[in-house]
Order: sequence, then structure tokens, then C-alpha cells
Amino acid sequence: MTTFERIKKYAKTRGMSLQKVAIEAGLSKNMIYQYKDGTNPSMKTLHKIAEVLHVEPNDLLSSSTETKDDGKIKWKDLGMPYGGNIPDELNDMIDSIAETYLKNHPELIKDKYKGKW
Repeated sequence: MTTFERIKKYAKTRGMSLQKVAIEAGLSKNMIYQYKDGTNPSMKTLHKIAEVLHVEPNDLLSSSTETKDDGKIKWKDLGMPYGGNIPDELNDMIDSIAETYLKNHPELIKDKYKGKW
């Protein structure tokens, strides 16, 4: 996933357009679209965007070591409205707990996510 795609994902999770994110970060309203071609923003700009989205700057950077999405819903897909971060060493445990919980409470899952396990 590219930096642009990550910014777009977090903006969508928070109900914000990319233009609104840019403006709140003190950038020109179409600045974020410049990163659509795969280039990355400066660290200063990245920090401003991350602050608006309530994430760590590293959460927005693309990673060459990412694994391919298997199409299954993960706890992270549900969003973290408080903007918190979970330490990497806890991700597997939390994924397992969340998956089990949501399997037992399917009424909590939006229709578009049903059947993805």
C-alpha cells in the first residue's frame, strides 16, 4: 500500500476528504493528490498529515515488507476513532480476540464485512 493509499484509508476511517485533511494540515487543498504517483511527502508534511489523522507518521509510510491482503476482515479494518496505536507485538493476539468476538456477535458487523472470515 502506498503512502497516498494509507492517507486515503485513514481519512476515510475518520470521515474526512483528502482535501479536508490537507487544509487542516495547513497544506494546499490538493497537495495530498501529488503523492498518488508513489512519491512520499517530506517528513515535515508527513507529520502534519499524521497529526490531523491522529496516527503516527510511520503508519502513513508505504512498506515493501507488507503481506498481501487475504480478503479477511481484521480488527484494524473497524477503525480506531480515538487515533490510538497498538504495539506490534500485540497485533496477533488482538486480531485473534477480535475475530472470535465478532464471529460470536455477527450483528455488530456491517453488511459489507459479513462472511469475510
